[in-house]
Amino acid sequence: MDKFNIPLLLFAVDSPGIENVSLRLDQMEKYPIEFTPWPAFNYKPDVRFSIAHNGNNIFLKYYVEENSVAAIYRETNGPVYKDSCVEFFIDFNDGRGYYNIEFNCAGSCHIGFGSEKEDRLGVSNILVEKITHQALFKKGGLPHASTIKWELSLIIPVDVFYYHKLDTLKDQSCHINFYKCGDELPQPHYLSWVDMFSDNPNFHLPEFFKKAYFTGNEATHDPLTAGERYIENNV
Repeated sequence: MDKFNIPLLLFAVDSPGIENVSLRLDQMEKYPIEFTPWPAFNYKPDVRFSIAHNGNNIFLKYYVEENSVAAIYRETNGPVYKDSCVEFFIDFNDGRGYYNIEFNCAGSCHIGFGSEKEDRLGVSNILVEKITHQALFKKGGLPHASTIKWELSLIIPVDVFYYHKLDTLKDQSCHINFYKCGDELPQPHYLSWVDMFSDNPNFHLPEFFKKAYFTGNEATHDPLTAGERYIENNV
């Protein structure tokens, strides 16, 4: 399986705002989450993501267009998988387990850690709420359909990976996968970035995660000119 590189994305300030992060991710490559591993759930919304990091944070943005949305579960660490949900799973290759990081379309988040689906440890609400998010909604554009588009931009600080005590993401290797689901939507669905194989819907299958690497090389698409960098640093 080919290695997936997560590029470095530098800003003129140490703590870039979510708006700036979102705009920069818009300029980067977007990867489709398009596999439907379980034939009984064949509804397939349009879902893509872009990802980068700056050593201290993961920058992640989802782009979704689907027939219906829901954001009923607003509490931190609630069952957001029942809503319009996007998920990011990551394993840092030390054999201890992986993180499941899940968001509904309003940005409410649930995080767990462990070696398998039924063996999950929690991450405190205080750490989960360090994640910055921006959710945007607008009318969809798919032909012959009344759809809803939503975007979710995220800044996930390294502190969230509580069970690893990482100093930096730079040069870290890992295994990852990305998902889209909606267990209690009118059209329940389960989409995966990397294809998976099991009898029933189950995202907790690390054997299907893709090898990835947080590079020290800056992303090639940098929309900020030197002048714009000066403005950003002095606003």
